[in-house]
Amino acid sequence: MAKHTIGQKHPTMTIRKATRQYEQWLAGFTPLVLKDFDFKHKQMDSSAFPFLRATYYRWAQVWPVVCEDLSGAPLVLSVGDLHVENFGTWRDAEGRLIWGVNDFDEASYLPYSHDLVRLATSARLAIAANHLSLQDIHACDAILDGYEEGLKAGGRPFVLAEDHAWLRDLARSILSDPVAYWKKMRNLPTVKEDIPETARVAVEHVLPAAGLEYEVKHRVAGLGSLGHPRYTALSSWAGGFLAREAKALVPSACAWAHKNDGAVEIYYQAILDRAVRCRDPFVQLQGHWIVRRLAPDCARIELTSLPEERAEADLLHAMGWETANIHLGSTPAISAVKADLRKRKKGWLLPAAEAMTKATQEDWNAWKAG
Repeated sequence: MAKHTIGQKHPTMTIRKATRQYEQWLAGFTPLVLKDFDFKHKQMDSSAFPFLRATYYRWAQVWPVVCEDLSGAPLVLSVGDLHVENFGTWRDAEGRLIWGVNDFDEASYLPYSHDLVRLATSARLAIAANHLSLQDIHACDAILDGYEEGLKAGGRPFVLAEDHAWLRDLARSILSDPVAYWKKMRNLPTVKEDIPETARVAVEHVLPAAGLEYEVKHRVAGLGSLGHPRYTALSSWAGGFLAREAKALVPSACAWAHKNDGAVEIYYQAILDRAVRCRDPFVQLQGHWIVRRLAPDCARIELTSLPEERAEADLLHAMGWETANIHLGSTPAISAVKADLRKRKKGWLLPAAEAMTKATQEDWNAWKAG
């Protein structure tokens, strides 16, 4: 197996300095919501798993150094900030319940191995936090097997209808109760100040009727994009509640980590268009805002909400397959990806995930000590 060394190869910039510099860079693209950043920093203190989710900028800086032997793998349009809680459900144009990756804020061209190592690292940290109960090697094998099988099959979206009964039952068991969900939405603090005109136009573009009145709420969600401006429009229409949200989009943290000083492209739309996927018709780019529908059946699946009896290996296998669904959008590179996979020794994913887990934990310890 390939060896991954850390310590002497870890970037000399401290995690505190990296965080300051990244947030200064980020402020050049969008106003920052400082109270949300304060909350994000507190969440980063709690354990290594939320720290990983909140610090993709640091991962983008560290990964090419720690996993140098993997950084030369074929490039594909990648999720970037892939982890075990970056999966959820939505409704497609036919109203069918779909499962898959639900956040592409950090999409960028990266070695295909990047998403796999980050997903496996997040699984190891979730196991360490007792959110998953299977062994590390089994988690990595399930992810890699799912990815390779997905590539071989040419991909297939996860439509939770006739197929994937176990995943459909799992998803339905943790979908929010509508009464509790809308009560929680109504209780969100109302935004008092005027919102940017571009955000207002973006939200109103995806409302079901022109001239519909709505309240603008402040919602705190996720960790990676926490601190970006986010506006949630809550309204009542045709006998029920509805919500639409506009979130400011910025370039991937890869551009910061790789010191890309030129024009920086945002790949959110490209990855949506190219992936093997049943699209959420409400997820749209409107200027520099990403707009989506919020509802009880459109939600990120948190590991802590999983029922006690769950097929964890099957779930990670599905995550690996869904990663293949997304990478398959980079059609010209897929033959090179398959060839690269054939050259790698069996079990290569685990030592890479172990190395990145150790690097992440070192940074988390340094963050807390600071």
